[in-house]
Amino acid sequence: MSCFPHVPWFSFLLLALVASFLPGTAFGDDLSGTVVDPAGQPVQLASVLLSRAGTIRTTTTTDTAGHFSFTGLTSGQYKLHVSIPGFRSEVMPVYLESDVVQYVTVSLRISAIAESVVVSAAQVNRPLSYTPDSVTVIDAEDLRARQVETVSEALRLVPGLTVTQGGGRGGVTSLFPRGGESNFTLVMIDGVRVNTFGGDFDFAHLPTVDIERIEVVRGPQSALYGSDAIGAVVQVITKRGGPNRTSGLVEGGSFGTSRAAGAVSGSHGAWHWGASGERLATDGFTGVALATGEPVTNDDYQRKNGSFRFGWDGTRDIRISGFGHLSSYERGFPGPFGSDPRGNVKAIDTVSRGKNDVRLFSMAAAVPLSDRITEHLHVSWSGLDGTFTSPFGVSESESRRVTVRGQTDVIIAPNLGLSAGGELHREKAESNFITGPDANRVPVKRRMVGAFGELRYEVGERFYVTAGARAEQIHRDFLSPDPNAFSPRPVFDAVSTVSVNPKLSVAYFLQPERQQKHYWTRLYGSAGTGIRPPDAFEIAFTDNPALKPERNRSLELGIEQAIAGGAIIIDGTGFLNRYDDLIVAVGRSLQDASQFRTDNISNARAQGLELAVFARTPWGLEATLTYTWLDTKILAVDQFSDQAPPPFQVGDTLLRRPHHQSTVDLVYRKGPITAFGQLLARGRSLDVEPSLGAFDGLFINPGHSVVNLGGTLTMLNGLDLFARITNLLDRGYEEVFGFSAPGRSAMIGVQVATGR
Repeated sequence: MSCFPHVPWFSFLLLALVASFLPGTAFGDDLSGTVVDPAGQPVQLASVLLSRAGTIRTTTTTDTAGHFSFTGLTSGQYKLHVSIPGFRSEVMPVYLESDVVQYVTVSLRISAIAESVVVSAAQVNRPLSYTPDSVTVIDAEDLRARQVETVSEALRLVPGLTVTQGGGRGGVTSLFPRGGESNFTLVMIDGVRVNTFGGDFDFAHLPTVDIERIEVVRGPQSALYGSDAIGAVVQVITKRGGPNRTSGLVEGGSFGTSRAAGAVSGSHGAWHWGASGERLATDGFTGVALATGEPVTNDDYQRKNGSFRFGWDGTRDIRISGFGHLSSYERGFPGPFGSDPRGNVKAIDTVSRGKNDVRLFSMAAAVPLSDRITEHLHVSWSGLDGTFTSPFGVSESESRRVTVRGQTDVIIAPNLGLSAGGELHREKAESNFITGPDANRVPVKRRMVGAFGELRYEVGERFYVTAGARAEQIHRDFLSPDPNAFSPRPVFDAVSTVSVNPKLSVAYFLQPERQQKHYWTRLYGSAGTGIRPPDAFEIAFTDNPALKPERNRSLELGIEQAIAGGAIIIDGTGFLNRYDDLIVAVGRSLQDASQFRTDNISNARAQGLELAVFARTPWGLEATLTYTWLDTKILAVDQFSDQAPPPFQVGDTLLRRPHHQSTVDLVYRKGPITAFGQLLARGRSLDVEPSLGAFDGLFINPGHSVVNLGGTLTMLNGLDLFARITNLLDRGYEEVFGFSAPGRSAMIGVQVATGR
């Protein structure tokens, strides 16, 4: 259906026609001011955000005198926000009039949570304080203070998320959002999807060397992003623009680990850019395996990453940008040499080894048609090539995706914004294991076309509503049969599924934040649905041509209480997820439930509570305490109220989801010293036999706690010496049953930076 790629342009024409009847406003108004700290001193390098109708319209940075200015604005109502680590300002309403130069002074106060730009919780960039979803933002200063090496390490501190790593560095690292599956999280880098065909993503290989911030939006986001955003969204925003900056670091330590990284970013006139590179190598565990008593010789890991980005901000807010990311990583797989309850491990696997190459490229443009209408176009391409060598031979796989997205943003009124558009995905996957009648590889191809709309409404400074929906057609191409396989696959005719996913988010301040200098209370909630189509292997290894997507229905309610002027913030969120049409292997015990080998007959539930306390003192101590209570349950398969997919029983918990999980995170920053301490604890969880999986039984994986410490000493301006110790108490534990986590590890290094 060739008309589908034109969905974005139809929405553009419709919205442009509507907006043509809206009254216009002339360009040319100016706004300037100064940002000062609680002592009245000017603050440099603070980000100043100017929003309208809940959308950030433009940003700038204060100079050495704390001064900022905006020129060429349109008349009307705006809101001014300031973003800088450790501080927060009240939201300042500003009304601009023609030929009147406004000057304001913005006073900061110490705050446990700083203001930030959020790009992942709506169709537009929004201030964090106006975002009615469960959003966590981890910025570059947070990563630097805690010496975070990979994104997965940062995500361990986010309530509601469970990170599991199979062994040491480079071991397969999965993220379970609020009890969802490990392929329920959409992952993006600068707006480019990086999940493989079907939603899988290995978090072990995503470094933090050039990251500006990490955004985590919990709950289904398919109303925004469509397929794969069924449980959460994690988006990485890289550094670009701003003052010219360079940085480089080298570090080394335990397990023969070495790492070197460097990054540059800056701007000149209308141009801005950024680039980075990193290389890591480690020998991994080289001791004696508990399961076999022999030395481990195949636990090494190497990773290389490089990225670049550029942009041009022209006159009248025309913006063009590009992005590229290249990475390559290789790891040995010695197998499970930890817990071995069945005695299945006879020897260390010295052969198995995986190598992957990832490439991402994108171009984006934003063109204002008037002071009320902005058109956006984004095109991206992603590719993953994998090779795995095992005692049985060499297998290869690849995944490709092309995405074209168009969007129109309209400011209908000062407190009402609308976005609408369309998106097209074409993706394919193939592997040595996905073959046709002649035993040659055949690709699994899929097209997803979606049309979306979103309204954002503000009532004064107290009530914020975001409502959106996305209609999507998921079309799988014809797939030839495979009569030669161990489990033959019949002919799969082309099939299409239409899905509509809505989402509603609401936030309400009991009193406006700026009127409550010492405390405020914010209530928030959301409801939405999510969808994940089958991945390539689920399609290729079933005899069910009508395999349906998995779905999630979700509800959350929360309260945020700030005291001491925001220096202490307490946040609590309750959530409920209902997962339907889960794909399972049917087996003999369920042969009356379905005629197929795999089918959408399983259902599950996850409910829980997320608690977080954030505190910041004037003398440099920051503290974050989180706790997550999670209750998951496997429900009966469709039509059979007393059965569950084997070997599970109705009422069993979902795998690798602990009931209890908590963190204590302390950071001290004063003068040249930065120090951190962490306690990460989780309760026991259900897991499978390490070698043969669920077919050989279920086991309880005991809970554990880990202590990490580290510190940084700034010798000169831009010269840092740092060191850290992970697993300080040298606890033996396994996040994935049978795969031993590393023992005590120490790293030491030096970092040099200019223009920080």
